[in-house]
Amino acid sequence: MNLVLLTVLTMIAFASNSILNRVALANGDIDAVVFGVVRLFAGATMLAVLVLLRDRKLSLGGAGRSVGVASLLIYIFGFSLAYESLDAGLGALILFGLVQITMFAGSLIGGERPAPRRWFGAAVAFGGLIWLLWPGSSVSPSLWHAGLMAIAGVAWGVYSLNGRGTSDALGATAANFCISAMLAALGAAALYGLTDQLSGAVASTFGLSMAVLAGAVTSGLGYAMWYTVLPSLRGSTAAVTQLTVPVIAISGGAVLLSEPVTSRLVVAALMVLGGVLLAVTSRR
Repeated sequence: MNLVLLTVLTMIAFASNSILNRVALANGDIDAVVFGVVRLFAGATMLAVLVLLRDRKLSLGGAGRSVGVASLLIYIFGFSLAYESLDAGLGALILFGLVQITMFAGSLIGGERPAPRRWFGAAVAFGGLIWLLWPGSSVSPSLWHAGLMAIAGVAWGVYSLNGRGTSDALGATAANFCISAMLAALGAAALYGLTDQLSGAVASTFGLSMAVLAGAVTSGLGYAMWYTVLPSLRGSTAAVTQLTVPVIAISGGAVLLSEPVTSRLVVAALMVLGGVLLAVTSRR
């Protein structure tokens, strides 16, 4: 398949994670925790099948597995719970901004000395997020749910940093999903059992379908496509292409979910995406 087309499809898949999660939770079609568990199982199944077809085996061990599993679990459930309230586009923008800021911080901790342009870009992006979430803004997101998405963004940034240098990214992701799915199922069963809420957990056919689609297609196949195109993209190009994800999510949320696109959201998006663009395209 053409590299450009595959890259475009991958970015649409990533943005669709936000839209599918929000559309499932917006009308109460599924409980956020149940959505996260089903998404993990569907993603684990798809990724495991892809790895087994390729290698005829799947190893669940490996370096950095505990960090990968922990950060994946925090991302999945922070993401799902945040969309109980956040619009799809707003959530994607918060997630994307925190992922990039976390990876920038990780590079500093790792001893990298960024150029002034990268510092400026990171400051602009962070300023855009602060301005967007400042109390009293017209966007007025729930700070609790925005905080959950911010935690999810940090977790995914840690997950990405942990996976750097992995020789088999697809295999590692499949293993992380498989282990996380089992732990999530046990955790959810314990949670609902302890609170006597299992019978009250909402999971309609539509909600379950959205969770399976988000896990198997936009997560599982999405990551597989990304790892296919990534070797053919320069590092800066790969980072810049991801700038389209919040834009696609904002557009999709507006068209499919009738979510408002305010001037404050647009300006904040330009600040975040522009700041990241400055950071990732600067010369070292």
